[in-house]
Amino acid sequence: MGDKIFGLDSQLLVDTGITLIAMLVLFILLSYLLFNPARKLIQKRKDFIQGQLEDAAKAQADAKEMKIQYDEKLSQVDAETAELLADARRKALDKEKEIVEKASEEAHQIKVRAEKEVELEKNKVRDEMKQEMVQVASAMAGKFVEASMDKDKQAQLIDETLKEMGDETWQN
Repeated sequence: MGDKIFGLDSQLLVDTGITLIAMLVLFILLSYLLFNPARKLIQKRKDFIQGQLEDAAKAQADAKEMKIQYDEKLSQVDAETAELLADARRKALDKEKEIVEKASEEAHQIKVRAEKEVELEKNKVRDEMKQEMVQVASAMAGKFVEASMDKDKQAQLIDETLKEMGDETWQN
């Protein structure tokens, strides 16, 4: 029993040692050939995913900023629209006032012209009536007093008759 350690023979110990060394070499070799590339691949994948997440966060931040800018522009457009509508209303009201004033002025001018025409027509009719009255009165008086009255007396009689009739007769 002196050759054996714990009841194990030396061949078993050597085989176990060789197996352990082979496993260590195999572990180092596999680590170098498989584990390191796998770690690199996993690290690349992590970096890619992290880059994608950063890009997504940046895109989201850009989208939020663009939304804020869009909202600001939209509010500016609303304000501009309100301002344009107010300006259009003001211009329409000004135009309406201008048209109403023009129409009032034209109506006033038409009324003044009509009044003048009426007055001229009245005067014309008055003059015509006077002329006709004078002619009728002259003809009648001429027939009645043709022999006894001279022209001065006849003119005096016509003036007196017209004064007695007065302007009231002609204005009605």
